[in-house]
Amino acid sequence: MDTPITLQKIRPQTGLSRRRFLSGAAVLTGMLAAGSTLATFAPSRVWALETTHLNQTQAETLLAMAKALYPHKDLPDAVYALLVKDIDAQMSDSAQATLVGEGVAKLNKQAGGAFSGLALDKQTALLQQMQTDPFFQAVRSKCITSIYDNEMAYKHFGYEGEVWSKGGYLARGFDDLKWLPDPPQSASPSMKS
Repeated sequence: MDTPITLQKIRPQTGLSRRRFLSGAAVLTGMLAAGSTLATFAPSRVWALETTHLNQTQAETLLAMAKALYPHKDLPDAVYALLVKDIDAQMSDSAQATLVGEGVAKLNKQAGGAFSGLALDKQTALLQQMQTDPFFQAVRSKCITSIYDNEMAYKHFGYEGEVWSKGGYLARGFDDLKWLPDPPQSASPSMKS
């Protein structure tokens, strides 16, 4: 005789209680534009990022900071949110948590409220003033890997990724430029035997 399956048996155990979720986690959400490159390969147009250590203000400030430091037209917030995810993962280190917490508070104080609510030119001006600050340097350097070293960024920018494991670039689009005219034959070295 088959045992009936109950919801209790098939519900995944996430370890996240409602109380823990509401106690301080931040949630960033967004939607990919319908015609965007990312929307064509993403499983869903809707995205969400939950943090463990960062609160909502910190998460929103870091997201805005990433967008001001490395602005790209049409790059979805989902890609910038990877910075927030990566910094949140580092927050279990107390020195990193202090650096980020104090840095975000200082940035919001200098903004006269929420840094994330300022216009891009005002955000840029504030960030230029704090270029030597250790918090600024930590976030700026983390942006480089968080924003650019992931599949979503590769798709957005048209980078095909590493090809060593696929036989190299020669047979995989090394010469597939469509936006430049073909060079004249005289521009290529002659192949003499």
